[in-house]
Amino acid sequence: MAAEVETMFYTREKPWHGLGTLVAEAPESREALRIAGLNWKVLQEPVYTENDELIQGYKANVRDSDRKILGVVTDRYKVIQNEEAFAFTDALLGEGVRYETAGSLQEGRRVWLLARLPREYIIAGERISPYMVFSNTHDGSGAVKTALTPIRVVCNNTLNLALRTAKRSWSMIHTGDISGKIEEAKNTLFLADEYMSALGKEFENLRGIRLSEKQVMDYIEILLPVEENFTTQQKRGIERLREDMRMRYFDAPDLKDIGNNGYRFINAVSDFATHSTPRRKTANYKENIFARTADGNPLIDRAYQMVLAA
Repeated sequence: MAAEVETMFYTREKPWHGLGTLVAEAPESREALRIAGLNWKVLQEPVYTENDELIQGYKANVRDSDRKILGVVTDRYKVIQNEEAFAFTDALLGEGVRYETAGSLQEGRRVWLLARLPREYIIAGERISPYMVFSNTHDGSGAVKTALTPIRVVCNNTLNLALRTAKRSWSMIHTGDISGKIEEAKNTLFLADEYMSALGKEFENLRGIRLSEKQVMDYIEILLPVEENFTTQQKRGIERLREDMRMRYFDAPDLKDIGNNGYRFINAVSDFATHSTPRRKTANYKENIFARTADGNPLIDRAYQMVLAA
């Protein structure tokens, strides 16, 4: 994931990869566009063969700031500019929207932004501040996607609530008018009471799954396994990661009073996955196991499945 970050900004806690610009307060859209390094446009230009023959039906998406080719798309593809993405989110959430993070991935081929919703909810005794993530591609590889993501304000976790039943998202392909999709997106995303009710049930279900300390220790070893062919140094690195995750479960001040249960474990793993610094850097090590993504985090997903099977 770190290698894929081109430009970004963030508020509060630094992401594990250490990249991006820290801002003291979440900015509004105009400033967020600039700080995130997204103040460029995508131009569509004709595509030619090496013999200068025009290739019918296709265009190249080119970034105006450095002439980088982001992708080749069909004539039907409509560019959604970065400033349009912010304007769309502004319109969805209302005046004064603040952005927690935004940036460019894969050399501009993918962009995202994360905005705070204006309302907080109390669910299972926790303050839940929903966020909306907007993601877009400029290379023709995917649709525009917007999804609601609950964040535990007390410890800044990105709770990966692809927690199945509570997940809510909206998407559109690059062939329509995004400005005309506001009402459709609102109707899909902001059935807030129904969404938060399902989310609350999911939290209560996780709270009801009791875990012994031994189960927690065993799960951590399963999530961070030691392979037979690991060197002594690699094994020490894994043990440091395990100790990091154990501390996030047993010692985190905001989790101590909620009991030994699945909800506490998922939050500890989420905190580890989104804020821990990877120490294993071997050729076969996949750093993206720690990455925050709109579509889910494999480490959190595995932890979730283990808790449900407990």
